[in-house]
Amino acid sequence: MNKKKTYYREFALLIALCLLFFCLNIGLGSVSIPLSQVLSILAGIEAEKASWATIVWDFRFPRAMTALLAGAGLSLSGLMMQTLFRNPIAGPYVLGISSGASLGVALLVLGTGVLGVEHYFDPLNHWNMAIFSILGASFVLMLVLAVSFRVRDVATLLIVGLMFGSLVGALVTVLQYYSGQEELKRFVLWGFGSLSGVTHEELWLLFPIILFGILWTFGLGKTLNLLLLGEGYAHSLGLSLLSSRISIIGATALMTGTITAFCGPLAFLGIAVPHLARMLTKTQQHRVLIPATLLMGSILLLGCDILAQLPFFEQNLPINAVTSLVGAPVVIQLILRRKTL
Repeated sequence: MNKKKTYYREFALLIALCLLFFCLNIGLGSVSIPLSQVLSILAGIEAEKASWATIVWDFRFPRAMTALLAGAGLSLSGLMMQTLFRNPIAGPYVLGISSGASLGVALLVLGTGVLGVEHYFDPLNHWNMAIFSILGASFVLMLVLAVSFRVRDVATLLIVGLMFGSLVGALVTVLQYYSGQEELKRFVLWGFGSLSGVTHEELWLLFPIILFGILWTFGLGKTLNLLLLGEGYAHSLGLSLLSSRISIIGATALMTGTITAFCGPLAFLGIAVPHLARMLTKTQQHRVLIPATLLMGSILLLGCDILAQLPFFEQNLPINAVTSLVGAPVVIQLILRRKTL
């Protein structure tokens, strides 16, 4: 009898790396804080310098937690999209959800000036930006869900989602064309992606939403395994394809829309990390892939954020640039070595 493979070493390594990168993310920066002091501050012990505790709790801890949550949420969203569409290049943004979030932000940042209603909606307010982003993502989600009731083929649904994204992108382009220089600069900076804008108050909203999305994803493990066998076979085993599709899209939209709202559109993670998790675990079983993808996504975004704020850079680099510059070559190398994903 074959024993079921265990993954204790792989998960022990991933957990250790996640904790290490979390502490390094807090300790490194323009002001370097010793790792021992970081651990002391996180444990509630008084630091050698009072300024270190202020830096950790007021600035770096929210940023590190945001990287932890955003990396996990986007990576799990990518895993679900690749399984649902059985497409290795599917990611959390294929259904136009990110484009919807961008439209919401564009209406706030660019549209208020064009329409002359900036006195009613402050485009500089981060809460307003998050609310408009979530509303935009929810709008596109409702359209996609409405289509999913009529379209049986997931490939057709994928194409429809891409068309929604193109349509929304065109609306954003029109708003950009009629906007002023300051509004354009503000919108472009949001599009670069950032982990540093999330405050403690906003983290109290981001954390439970992403945690709920993660638990939702764990609950979909068996459904995702059945979908790997093909929709026809999964249906013959009693799986409701419509409710499964809606549940997967809902979990993806919840996490992707919320993360995009608070951090901007973050590239690369959703496509690449699930493949890296498969290569590490050498399995397609989602009971293993889901936690592995969660941890690897957090590790990768924490690592990219560390690179983005290294002291020899005069300013923090845009996190989107770092994730693509670091991640794309790694994935290309893995593809060339394995010949296939």
